[in-house]
Amino acid sequence: MAISTPAQPRDRRFQLRATAAEEELIKVAADRQGVNVTEFILRSACERAEQSLADQTRFVLYDKQWKAFMAALDRPAKDKPRLRKLFREHHVAKRRS
Repeated sequence: MAISTPAQPRDRRFQLRATAAEEELIKVAADRQGVNVTEFILRSACERAEQSLADQTRFVLYDKQWKAFMAALDRPAKDKPRLRKLFREHHVAKRRS
């Protein structure tokens, strides 16, 4: 996670709308962690963003699944005539000119 440092000032602004109950919940949680509301919201949002991105780029396989996955990667590529033809065609944007 990119943490703000003196060499990296916070110069961007987010504007949020919240209910009174949401505001109170966030203020209490921030206070209990000993940080201000901005720090609490930024930490929470960055942690959630990292989790969300990790879910799209990492996956876990059981041993049997891993072996099947590796076997598929190790197999020689199959010739796909239609795909080969597609790659020989001019780009759609170039075909119009």
